Amino acid sequence: MHTGPDRAFRGGMRRMTGAHDPTGAEGGPSPAPSPAGAHPAPPERPGPSAPHLAYPPPGYPSGPYPAAPPLSAPPFTAPPLSAPPFAAAVPATAAPARRGPLAIVAFGLIVLLLIVVAAQTFVLIRLDNRLDRTVASTTRADGNSNGRIRGLEGRVVELERQAGKSLDAAAVAAQVSPSVFRVIAGDSSGTAFAIGREPSGGGTDLLTNFHVVESLYNSGGRDVALERDNKRYSAKIVKVGDGGKDIALLHTTEKFSRLQPSKATIASGQPVVVIGAPLGLEDTVTTGVVSALRTTADGPVIQFSAPINPGNSGGPVVDAQKQVVGIATAKASRAEGIGLAIPISIACDTFAVC
Repeated sequence: MHTGPDRAFRGGMRRMTGAHDPTGAEGGPSPAPSPAGAHPAPPERPGPSAPHLAYPPPGYPSGPYPAAPPLSAPPFTAPPLSAPPFAAAVPATAAPARRGPLAIVAFGLIVLLLIVVAAQTFVLIRLDNRLDRTVASTTRADGNSNGRIRGLEGRVVELERQAGKSLDAAAVAAQVSPSVFRVIAGDSSGTAFAIGREPSGGGTDLLTNFHVVESLYNSGGRDVALERDNKRYSAKIVKVGDGGKDIALLHTTEKFSRLQPSKATIASGQPVVVIGAPLGLEDTVTTGVVSALRTTADGPVIQFSAPINPGNSGGPVVDAQKQVVGIATAKASRAEGIGLAIPISIACDTFAVC
């Protein structure tokens, strides 16, 4: 058997396959390891080789052949590795910070702020509406209150008028009596009262009926006496009524409190007080009402119901306001409660003393 070539063949096969000999006895030098990061070299492809024949071709000597020279892979030199060109460092733009949570918080705050503003606006609108309603209600209440106040004022006036009608005779008498006197004119007596403004020459003017002083006056006498509280004062007849008017004006140098004439319209049913000296009895007070307003041949008269007697002639008939409405003049001779008075306006106009 030819064992030599067979061994040579097997040896060649080992080299072709590039099997690694752990002992390092056979084979060429191991390729240098690739630098880190370099791509591995492509595998070698063996070149064509002549076929190995089991038997030598004809004409070749037989016998043992010399050992074939060791085969080795052609030297492979890896291209020099170099770092890729490195451009100048460009400052990298800082990555934007993560804004997710902050954006959510900001959005939430904006929404909350809008809600608060909307709520406050709603509350302000409601308060404004309530204020408008309150103002309107207050205005209506003020109007109602003003109407009620006016109504109350009207009622007060009416009550005062009614109170005036409900006469307080004692109060009237207490204020009026100091101005009322018993007058003595010769053999006649009656009543006189101080009235009007203060005369320019001083003293006091008084009114009475002409028929009280008529006898004295017609006889040429002018001096009369005034009595009150057991005191006597001198007075004179100054004027008498013309045209049948039953009035006379007296004057004294003494100063007395003066009554004031009523300027109100006299009405039937109006309460009155009569103060005089009937039968010489000073400060006699009677009360009644205005019964009617009548016209006689001597002029207008006031009919009243307060009782009067001889001696009341010339006395004042006063109303609830303590003002003189008339001068008591006469009474029905065969009846009670029918008295007549001359309106005070006639005396004031005749003598111009009011």
